[in-house]
Amino acid sequence: MLVTTRTKTKFAADADEAVVEPEQLRRATLASSVGSALEYYDFYIYGLASALIFGPLFFSPLGESGALIASFATYGVGFAARPFGGIFFGYIGDKFGRKTVLLLTIGMMGLASFAIGLLPTFEQAGMLGAVLLVTLRIIQGLGAGAEQAGATTLISEVAPPRRRGYFASLPFVGIQLGTLLGAGTFAVLQLADKDAFEGWLWRVPFLASFILIIVAVFIRLRLKETPVFQELEKHKNVVKNPVGELWKHSRKNVLVGIGLRMGENGNSSIYSALLISFMSVKEGVFPGDKFIGPVGLLIAAGFAAVMVVTFGALSDRFGRVRVYRYGALFQAIIAVPAFYLVTLGNVTLVWVVMVVGIALGVQSMLGPQCALLPELFGSQYRFTGVALSRELSAVMAGGLVPVVGAILLAATNHSWLVLAIYSLVLALISFVTTFFTPETAGRDLVSTEDAE
Repeated sequence: MLVTTRTKTKFAADADEAVVEPEQLRRATLASSVGSALEYYDFYIYGLASALIFGPLFFSPLGESGALIASFATYGVGFAARPFGGIFFGYIGDKFGRKTVLLLTIGMMGLASFAIGLLPTFEQAGMLGAVLLVTLRIIQGLGAGAEQAGATTLISEVAPPRRRGYFASLPFVGIQLGTLLGAGTFAVLQLADKDAFEGWLWRVPFLASFILIIVAVFIRLRLKETPVFQELEKHKNVVKNPVGELWKHSRKNVLVGIGLRMGENGNSSIYSALLISFMSVKEGVFPGDKFIGPVGLLIAAGFAAVMVVTFGALSDRFGRVRVYRYGALFQAIIAVPAFYLVTLGNVTLVWVVMVVGIALGVQSMLGPQCALLPELFGSQYRFTGVALSRELSAVMAGGLVPVVGAILLAATNHSWLVLAIYSLVLALISFVTTFFTPETAGRDLVSTEDAE
């Protein structure tokens, strides 16, 4: 049952009073950041491993191209599982609280990643290793399906409304830290002897995720529930079926969220996984140097850590939609020249392209998105709405991009135009979607109604 306007006003007063509690804000930011770091550490080490090593390790009988496609298919399976995790954990988050979900998801993701580091390869156990790899990737995907939704919902419901864009983007610095850790680890490992790397060193990044699990769980155990959810419980306005309420009231905003994410999430996968795979097979341009991609990601992540917060803060000043729109347009404009420059074989140009594409293009959409997605939905089913918007788009953009891209690259003799057109189309989808997106900056998150 929806609350009355009078009740919503009282909620807003109560929530605003609690929303600026410094200790709660600090803990929420730290807890969300560590979770984001673990998720994207897992994301990047799996993406890099898929591009560089999982093919020959687990799918060698399929040949070079077949093994690469199969490797990226396991990468996509994790994304396919994410909406199911989003629905399940979104339901829990809207019915039982945000904190509960954040503890469950961090454990699932981290333990699955750790277990990947223990898997037998095809040479050791035949297809058993591949089957277990897919299984663990599904578990990873189920946990990740609610992790970022939980982080954005948590911090948005705690942050001061006038600076929500800035504070909501801070946890996403964790994304860049996770990228730095993942890409940096692989960059260092690439210096090792090839036999050692393919024999056992590739396991180290996955096994090391156990350290992040311990830190993240310790921090999250000290969290309080958000003021918004406390008010819903206090006034008995927690709904019995958040998914049903979302379907009834918010189908349009879920579609808006999906459209907004296509350019951001899709291009993130293009620049961080597909581009690296493209360079690894272009031996005439980049003769066997698998070090270039991870180092480029490392540099780009350093810049992106600053830019995601910058764009989040700009969305407080100029509005979420305006910043997002120009970010998507920028990503579309640079698509063709950026990927053409990669084919010139100049390592410095490759790194410049990765920095511009990831730190400016992707972050100019991710920065405002951190607060925009939670602001789109009413408080009673916000977690579920954010989770579904993020994860359905993650399947269509982030998960399918490497698989479809690898197929198209193989079919076109690895033409750079595949990358350029793919990037352009995804960015244009988000650009067009901004014209159907309501401005949400400063919105009262205690309201049970959607943004219109």
